[in-house]
Amino acid sequence: MDRSDREPITWWKAEPRRLERDQSEITARFSGLVWNSDGAGTWTGVLPRWPFDRPQPPNLSAWVGEEGLRLTVAYNQAYPMVEPALLPLDPLPPPQEWTQTRWHVNGDGTLCLLQEHAWWTGRDSLIDLLLKAAGWRLEYALMKHGLIQEMSRCGIVSDNRHDHFFSQPPPAAGQTDTAPAAGQADTGPKTEAPC
Repeated sequence: MDRSDREPITWWKAEPRRLERDQSEITARFSGLVWNSDGAGTWTGVLPRWPFDRPQPPNLSAWVGEEGLRLTVAYNQAYPMVEPALLPLDPLPPPQEWTQTRWHVNGDGTLCLLQEHAWWTGRDSLIDLLLKAAGWRLEYALMKHGLIQEMSRCGIVSDNRHDHFFSQPPPAAGQTDTAPAAGQADTGPKTEAPC
């Protein structure tokens, strides 16, 4: 049998329970995402602004509008052993922010949500990455306003030290001199859990 006679199979034919799990979890938690089975599969849509297990700050819409991050989650045929790529669509970081660690954006424009690839075991829930992506959107707004010098190590999903910013309206253009100096910690309240 010639290799060209073989029909490739998708990851979900090899891992049907994983597809069922992802679809069940994502549609229950992130109803703004739509599944597309073309290629290795994608989810595209809008994440909630604040999908976290703590109260939403009162001025959040002034910072990010009425919607959360618009993105595409692109699977690859090595899934679930290799995490999917999460590509932000709105806001879309400009190329000069790619590969700068402080922005958490990879060189191809996808989000860098894991400190190390080993943090994704293949058994992890995609929900964890989507929560981090929702948090990335919020920290991106803080970065753009100059209120933080770099995004947090674990993200807003498990680190509430930046929540207080969203209790106030964003600063007017040109009034971003309140950012802590490089290497200086933010003075807001902090309860940090392990990543």
